[in-house]
Amino acid sequence: MTYDAWAVAAPGLEPLLEAELRALGFADATSSPGGVSFACDGAGLARANLHSRLASRVVVRLAAFRATAFHELERAARKVEWPRMIAPKSGFRLRVTTKKSRLYHSDAIAQRVAEAVVRAVPSAVPVELKGRDDEGEAIESADESEVDGVQLIVVRFEHDRCTISADASGALLHRRGYRQAIARAPLRETLAAGMLAAVRYDASQPLVDPFCGSGTLVIEAAMMARDIAPGLQREFAAETWPESRAEHWRSVREMARARVKASAAAPLIGSDRDTGAIAAATANAARAGVSADVEFVHRALSDLTVPAGPGLLIANPPYGVRVGESGALRDLYARFGQVARTVCPGWRVALLSADRALEGHTGLRFTEAMKTSNGGLAVRVVVASA
Repeated sequence: MTYDAWAVAAPGLEPLLEAELRALGFADATSSPGGVSFACDGAGLARANLHSRLASRVVVRLAAFRATAFHELERAARKVEWPRMIAPKSGFRLRVTTKKSRLYHSDAIAQRVAEAVVRAVPSAVPVELKGRDDEGEAIESADESEVDGVQLIVVRFEHDRCTISADASGALLHRRGYRQAIARAPLRETLAAGMLAAVRYDASQPLVDPFCGSGTLVIEAAMMARDIAPGLQREFAAETWPESRAEHWRSVREMARARVKASAAAPLIGSDRDTGAIAAATANAARAGVSADVEFVHRALSDLTVPAGPGLLIANPPYGVRVGESGALRDLYARFGQVARTVCPGWRVALLSADRALEGHTGLRFTEAMKTSNGGLAVRVVVASA
């Protein structure tokens, strides 16, 4: 069996995700706004879900057709081979987005597709039918609460063209399984991995994060350094599909475990002035299996020390979105730049930045490596030499 797959990416990560999927063996991976298309077999679908550090989720296209009336939608939906992905007596849920199409009532669209599913799998149970009429972020990348054991079907209408897809991932792929303890304003794992990819993180050199929070950047770097597949600790929706072959998933997991390196090649250090953040980071590293590869230290930025370099100083510092923070943040960024130049000469410095003016206060000459968004804010990954 061959799948027409689509890996969803946060804005700006598409080229990096294409490169990642090509490195995983998907030679036809092609990026476009919103994600990367690629063809794969059952083992390839398992490999993409297990190994992708950058994708938000992977879906499989079941049908694509034009429909301007409900009878056309009903006829096409009945042709989908639903029993391939939805088991008898299992639950399924629908998410619909519609944009610039004559069929614009998303709940009515969901009802027609649900009827087609139940017609093909009479014992299937529609758990939730929920549409979206707005033109906002597609449900394929939305961080909604997941329902265990319930298959998500994504229906997208755009300019009267309908695409029906089955979610192969289940919980969004940034949920690696290790981050249960979080600090304030946590950085999503896929974005942390995207930052590291955008600045071409070199695992042979040390990495230091002076605003580590719950440790996501440092832990993601450790997993990259040891070649730990990000999905090794979790399960995926496609494993429960009736046509799924357990040996594919077992084999892919065994090969992933065989690839894991014994240790990271260079120091990986995170620090923060918040003792709660350090406790959270330490617990998360233990769950990720990288405790021996990382060090988390309670200290202020002014007390920063680094191992012998050169290396990478990388951070997701405060953005200052609340009124009254600008003055303190200007001082913080200025101090960061001073510390980088004094303590880390010859190192590369990378930031996730939401404010060019604050970047300027560092006194470092940054260049842009990537644009994306974080928590609804437009942000840039910028890099400089200290």
